[in-house]
Amino acid sequence: MTSKNTSTRLLLALWDLGGTQQEVKKGQLTKRIVSKSQKVADYQGIFEELQKEGAIAISKKGYSLTSGKGLEVLREGLRSSDFKFEGTIVGTWAANALLRWISQIDVAVVGADVPVNGKGAIASYDEFKSVALEVYDKLNQNYNLDDLVPIYRIRREIGDRVSRTEFSEWLLEMQEKDILQLQGGSLPDNDPAKLEDSVTTEVSGLRCYAKLLN
Repeated sequence: MTSKNTSTRLLLALWDLGGTQQEVKKGQLTKRIVSKSQKVADYQGIFEELQKEGAIAISKKGYSLTSGKGLEVLREGLRSSDFKFEGTIVGTWAANALLRWISQIDVAVVGADVPVNGKGAIASYDEFKSVALEVYDKLNQNYNLDDLVPIYRIRREIGDRVSRTEFSEWLLEMQEKDILQLQGGSLPDNDPAKLEDSVTTEVSGLRCYAKLLN
């Protein structure tokens, strides 16, 4: 498989594993992309190239896919006429990932330089604040939430326009500046996925709701 195809397959695997929302452990990713006849070291140059390009971020523990440049590079790779899977058998994960990409294309391809439906990646705290308040007001009005909006609903509404880490940090910054108050409590169904999409801090613990001050 060519270097370009390998890069695309790597980015697709990282996206499918939730790399735009959280850091994916190194072993989890390499298990998908490194075949029995290969070694992890064979991919070192690909990882470095993608990191230099700004498509992925690498830490000691794992990898993450940038919501802007990374998704743009993945989109271009999948749309390339040269992209193909070699061999006679395609992994189930790859087939399912491609189907999910197709079904979520309007959400997935959101980059700073690739606007979709007029919405691009959020690049700053000020932009996030504006979007978060807009989403807060919409959810509060449409669902009669009595000024207590579940944080997971705000996170999911904003989606891949911002990383999970930046969402949490910027939402906490809005609290520090007395724009929002993040409150504890529990969700009606205590769905683990919804709790995970809330915000947890070392000091205050789990915060499930946001309330607008002022």
